[in-house]
Amino acid sequence: MALLDQFRLDGQVVVITGGGRGIGEAIALGMAEAGADIVVAARRTEEIEAVAEKIRALGRRALAVTTDMMDIEQVQALADQTFKEMGKLSCWISNAGGADDRVPRTLLDMPEKQWDFQLSLNLKSVWTGAQAAGNIMKDNGGGTIINISSQAAGLASPFNGPYAVAKSGVNNLTQTLAAEMAPLGIRVNSVSPGPIPTEVFLEFTGMTEDDIPEMGKKFGIPLGRIGTPEDIAPACVYLASVASSWMTGQDIKINGGL
Repeated sequence: MALLDQFRLDGQVVVITGGGRGIGEAIALGMAEAGADIVVAARRTEEIEAVAEKIRALGRRALAVTTDMMDIEQVQALADQTFKEMGKLSCWISNAGGADDRVPRTLLDMPEKQWDFQLSLNLKSVWTGAQAAGNIMKDNGGGTIINISSQAAGLASPFNGPYAVAKSGVNNLTQTLAAEMAPLGIRVNSVSPGPIPTEVFLEFTGMTEDDIPEMGKKFGIPLGRIGTPEDIAPACVYLASVASSWMTGQDIKINGGL
């Protein structure tokens, strides 16, 4: 197989949670461009339907499934529907994440509700997704699981503690899943983006799109610019492809050199 052909995803069916906008949308479109058929899942039906239409315009099959990733029964139903309607489940990308009310707080001031919400959305949903996908993959030729973590996982994160704690858990979860699932033919890796001005990021920081051109300088990013959702998609294509067939339990940091 030629080198560049190893990055093709033809014949794969990829599920992307939190796929209605931002990083999730960019990953969905990138995977489709590489040849995969896509299942887009999120809570906002209108958004995932719009992304599915863009994927179909690229000549790929697409399915939009409205899903609350904090509901384990809905997560299982997403995996089952994917396998039933698309005929396989090759790759599961856990991208859904964020905060509840998007208000910065110290851990001393953190209400239990906000702690529980962030740990459920940013960590527990990664486990439930891997469980649902893995139980299908193990009986159907294996597959890949890609967890979207964050560079916050390895840093002190004042005013954003639960998110950073959850993402730290995602990194260990990725390693543990990789060790457990390797004998089943399933590879598990993660991608940790640096700062990217998504809707959640802008609301949490109190910044606006007008601030984006100066964000690279503000955050001291060596490469001089803030990240974009499109910066993350190529790593996901790599991790889902045979080009990374000897890679599991690893984390790829994409952060402009931070």
